[in-house]
Amino acid sequence: MLDRLKEGLQAAIKRILSASTVDEQLIKEFVKDAQRALLQADVNVKLVLELSSKIEKRALQENPPPGLSRKDYIIKILYDELTNILGTESKLELPTNKVNVILLMGIQGSGKTLVSAKLARYFQKKGYKVGLVCADTFRPGALVQLRTYAKDIGIEVFGDEKFDDSIKVASEGLKYFEDKKNVIIVDTAGRHKEEKGLLEEMKKISSEINPDLTLLVIDGTIGQQCYAQSEAFHKSVPVGGIIVTKLDGAAKGGGALAAAAATGAKILFIGTGERVDDLEAFSPTRFVGRLLGLGDIRALIERAKELEIEADEKKVQRIISGKMTIDDLYYQLEQVKKMGSLRKVLDLIPGLSSLVPKEGLEELEAKMKKWKVIIQSMTKVERENPEILNSSRIKRIAMGSGVSEKEVKEMLAKYRQSKAIMKASKGREMRQLLKRMATQPS
Repeated sequence: MLDRLKEGLQAAIKRILSASTVDEQLIKEFVKDAQRALLQADVNVKLVLELSSKIEKRALQENPPPGLSRKDYIIKILYDELTNILGTESKLELPTNKVNVILLMGIQGSGKTLVSAKLARYFQKKGYKVGLVCADTFRPGALVQLRTYAKDIGIEVFGDEKFDDSIKVASEGLKYFEDKKNVIIVDTAGRHKEEKGLLEEMKKISSEINPDLTLLVIDGTIGQQCYAQSEAFHKSVPVGGIIVTKLDGAAKGGGALAAAAATGAKILFIGTGERVDDLEAFSPTRFVGRLLGLGDIRALIERAKELEIEADEKKVQRIISGKMTIDDLYYQLEQVKKMGSLRKVLDLIPGLSSLVPKEGLEELEAKMKKWKVIIQSMTKVERENPEILNSSRIKRIAMGSGVSEKEVKEMLAKYRQSKAIMKASKGREMRQLLKRMATQPS
């Protein structure tokens, strides 16, 4: 997410780490690099200048604590100050012994309908009984769209395309779900923030259903304009939290996050993709850690637990001992798919994301998709004993998977290479990674 900001900040860090000595000139250049990255991400100019001044002053005047190098301490200062502008940690916890009503607001195009489904999925995974109410009577097809998203995750939607009274739909939806669910999410219409009709409608719906929590959905691509948008809604209906969407590659995402935080409302979630599972509880410390390439092993563990990925001990043992089969390779490809994407997995492992160029990663992911199809075209015997694969078998597999024989051979070469590396190292790297993941606090 936020690739340009990430690249700019990590370039600033590399300048510090690669320098032979740390002097005033180097610190000033480091601050300028960070400043440039933040301005390109559409963070407010005044905020960037204040942040730059604090970082430079602290880096020049403060001494690192015992055991920490000056370089590492300067990076820590950047981490601390970036975390501060994004607000404090905030967890959303709802009681399970009552009906919790959540009202979603936002202008048209913010991705609110998809967020409704994402939020429903988030609470569903935590064990809540969730119902969705489509009170968007303004946009044609809103109900159909919400039902399409909800169908995939098995969540019921209340709505009627014949209704044109959004307040009545919201009220009837609450009555319909009140004895069945303990979380009811009400999706509302979106129009431009300048339209008084929208803000008035939000006031009336809020007054009618008296929500326990009102969340504002903001499009991360609009940058620092988030501040004015948040303020306009907050004046009409008190905002209890903000969800920033479309952060997967949004050039202005940094500005959106900083502006939203500046309103005083907590950023509770960020949207990082198009799937219903691509909604993350927002943690400034973990978010900044990933931006700076410091990784987030804890998030990797939580993601794995969430998806109930249970490592097959026999497979893992075969892999790290260098005895892996092609079935084991397929197993690994499936685990990466469950985690979302290879980039997301690498982002969570300290230091690894900066070593793999974006273009190389995209090419590798495309190849991995083909490898899965190739493996599916093999027989069970071939997957367990790939040494039997002769030219005629390779030709048959290529035809069955719709790829060239060269691509089948490339996949086999990569398999043998991986197997040889694991055998030569006796799985040291993987053991160290698994051990490090296992010892992280939960």
